[in-house]
Amino acid sequence: MSATPAKPRGRIAPPTLVAIREAADLLRAGDLVGMPTETVYGLAADALDPEAVKKIFAAKGRPADHPLIVHLPSAEHLPRWAERIPKDALALARAFWPGPLTLILKRSAEVPDEVTGGQDTVGLRVPAHSIALALLQVFDSGIAAPSANRFGRISPTTAAHVQEELGDKVAMVLDGGPCELGIESTIVDFSRDTPEVLRPGAIGVDDIARVIGRRPRVRGEAAGSGEGEGRAFGGEAANGAAASEAPRVSGALAAHYAPRTPLRMVPAAQLVEEAATLAGEGSRVAVLGRTIADPHDARLIWRTASAEPAGFAHALYATLRELDALGADFIVVEALPAAAEWSAIADRLGRAAVGSGAEQDET
Repeated sequence: MSATPAKPRGRIAPPTLVAIREAADLLRAGDLVGMPTETVYGLAADALDPEAVKKIFAAKGRPADHPLIVHLPSAEHLPRWAERIPKDALALARAFWPGPLTLILKRSAEVPDEVTGGQDTVGLRVPAHSIALALLQVFDSGIAAPSANRFGRISPTTAAHVQEELGDKVAMVLDGGPCELGIESTIVDFSRDTPEVLRPGAIGVDDIARVIGRRPRVRGEAAGSGEGEGRAFGGEAANGAAASEAPRVSGALAAHYAPRTPLRMVPAAQLVEEAATLAGEGSRVAVLGRTIADPHDARLIWRTASAEPAGFAHALYATLRELDALGADFIVVEALPAAAEWSAIADRLGRAAVGSGAEQDET
């Protein structure tokens, strides 16, 4: 009798109960799995297995001191992973979990250094995706899962993106369809006296303030300005002394989420002229417009994004991947409004512009 052939690594699997149980078994065995969430696809490993966690860093080319977010089956698992949980953090968990909110808390002694980058804090969230929750419930423990892409590059929002980028570095990818939100979670730090938003996301500053009864500090916002949510966040520089005290978190480097093609943001009024000038100089130019209509210039590759924040965010990374694959010399993106509802998207595009270009490629 012939042996059952081994299943190919990196395969995309439909999210059946059998596949979910297989994914949980692979995690228990120390392997990596592509996991869908409502934000982006994650590169999943057993968060309590240091050797498995090291495989995440190797697969992504991620610096070892860059902490990971741990995904939990439910808020009831919090006490295993964190200690001295503030009441405001619990209030946000009750209000927004499952959902795109990551809480930075003082870690418990059980959390490996490999997850936290050696810090005394850990990032925790409960994802709002049925397949992710099913996997977490079968696994019944925490899963470390940063975005399933090479470090610093465009986050994946479909199973095919994960397969294209990581190949056989993952045992399998659970196919949960396109991610609903399309950008990463809001990160709120509760490890210090004053809560601080360290990364913007779908849950805004005003949403948080309504729950905890006070406005959190915002990384990149001048102290006392109260205006930071409407602007792109300021990379590693923020709030004077407070910035140096803030824990390192995912997605906070100045260069991140980046295409290999150089990307620049251009105000709407100059969008067509800037793109045409570049094309006139012999460059191949891809354009992502939002409010400006396609001028039907044969020299330009034009894509029109949603004029609404939710639609724009949902398609952002998939569109950037498409434009990046065209072999253009430049990607020109229409600048976004300076409004609170656009702040998370502006943050991602600002970091993408800084990190874009072949010379920034991963090593």
